[in-house]
Amino acid sequence: MSPRIPPHESLEVEFKSDRDALGDDELVEALVCLANAQGGCLYLGVENDGTVTGLHPSRPQHIGGLAAMVANRTAPSLEVRADILEHQGLRVAAIAVPRSAAIVARSDGLVKRRRIDSHGQPECVPFLPHEYASRRADFRLIDMSAEVVADATLADFDPLQRERLRAVIANNPRSDKSLAGLSDEQIDGALSLTTTRDGQRRPTLLGLLLIGRTNSLRQLVPTHEVLFQVMDGTRVKVNEGSRAALIEIVEWLDLLSRGVNTEQEFNEGLFRIGIARVEVDALREAINNALVHRDYARRGPVRVCWHGDELTISNPGGFVEGVNLDNLLTTEPRPRNPALADAFKRIGLVDRTGRGVDTIYAGMLRFGRPAPDYTQSMPDMVKLSISTEPADLAFVRMVLQEQARQDDALPVETLLILTALREGRRLSAADLALPLQCTGSQATKLLQPIVERGLVQAHGTGRGRQYTLSPQVYKQLGQGAEYARQAAFDELQQVELIRNLARQQQRIKREDVVSLCRLSPRQAKHRLDQMVAAGLLQRHGEKRGSYYTLVAPPAPEQKP
Repeated sequence: MSPRIPPHESLEVEFKSDRDALGDDELVEALVCLANAQGGCLYLGVENDGTVTGLHPSRPQHIGGLAAMVANRTAPSLEVRADILEHQGLRVAAIAVPRSAAIVARSDGLVKRRRIDSHGQPECVPFLPHEYASRRADFRLIDMSAEVVADATLADFDPLQRERLRAVIANNPRSDKSLAGLSDEQIDGALSLTTTRDGQRRPTLLGLLLIGRTNSLRQLVPTHEVLFQVMDGTRVKVNEGSRAALIEIVEWLDLLSRGVNTEQEFNEGLFRIGIARVEVDALREAINNALVHRDYARRGPVRVCWHGDELTISNPGGFVEGVNLDNLLTTEPRPRNPALADAFKRIGLVDRTGRGVDTIYAGMLRFGRPAPDYTQSMPDMVKLSISTEPADLAFVRMVLQEQARQDDALPVETLLILTALREGRRLSAADLALPLQCTGSQATKLLQPIVERGLVQAHGTGRGRQYTLSPQVYKQLGQGAEYARQAAFDELQQVELIRNLARQQQRIKREDVVSLCRLSPRQAKHRLDQMVAAGLLQRHGEKRGSYYTLVAPPAPEQKP
């Protein structure tokens, strides 16, 4: 298999045989499927099993006209790019398809989309009208939560849920207190719970979700459901579900979680600190984010499941356009349901800056636990896995002491760096850029103040500079011997490198050691002086003209 051709099909890779000269209609249909999903590439001249059989002999040498044909046979016109690949003398057409914000149809009206079936294999299926809203919401072209719900009236609002809403606004320190003195109608307008149509106030999806009657939600928003589960191996200990208003569900989930989110006791000086399995703010943020960002046009519940040493929270609907696993920490907030997200912020249920992911990460990392894991997410579902294993008490103590010294919480970037270095021991800025989700130069800037505060130590210079936890941090973690071992290993490694280069070149200068070992000039001179004192090198000359040669080992004594 050519390295330029993937080994198998996926959501973004389609193989099409051209042994019988694939028809234009079938080719365009496959391209429409890709465009209406994640985009990708279609390889024409490859069998379903990945065998390359090449293009049909009737295909022209140059396939520049293929892109024009596709544009003419799709609505709106789909712009693709076609290139020829060579594989063992066979020609394959690689047709790159962009992900389309608009729903693309074949010119005869056929609309399909690509998805993964129940067996994990890609397939092309009809794109049905009721699925269009989800697609448009993925690209943030519409805000479903701000739309009027057909057949809904003000009678579908529950007075009890209104009182719950007012209680949250009054008692939550993060809420917008300007809402507290408003009338019902004013609150509805301020939070977009209703909108005016033909002179009448009509409930929006947000209004029903937040303060709607349970029976009304069952009938008018049948996709809304939340499950709470506790598993003990394969045995289900708790399996509760609710279709109530979100303002009630938030309280319900909080109460259920308290029974599972037990605390680990930790003594710091005269104080006893309780460390929960999942930090409370991080837990609330993770659950509420799932409620806010779920796709309410898709069937399926928001699921909160405690299972052994792991908590998983999943919701229907994948990441919106522009958000992916590689930029969760750095991208601007992009809620799928902006009106719902804004309402949750104003009543204090989620972080008002929109950086709830930072809260989740910090809530895990400051207790020495692994970072939250979103890697099991799929195009139609976001799944968050959180470790509930016991906290690393030595790491917790170190973080608390540093926060007390700075009189401020450690930023999530600092916690990510400390966690990565604790696991990776010695890393470059480029290595640290991966968990930080930034460039190497940005990672270097983030490292500088942490080095200055004595939490991290830099080794070497230039591109070869690497970082470790400082001796102080290793001591706080009870791992002073680990730092000593690393330092001793570095010294031995540098000595061996210097000896080898001196042997090869017959002589060596300080500048050679700076380049070879990525040390500063002062560090290089110190290392050379140590080797001279140890009898490994001999110095010749003075100042800038000085150089060093290997000391010959003593000749063996002659036996009489």
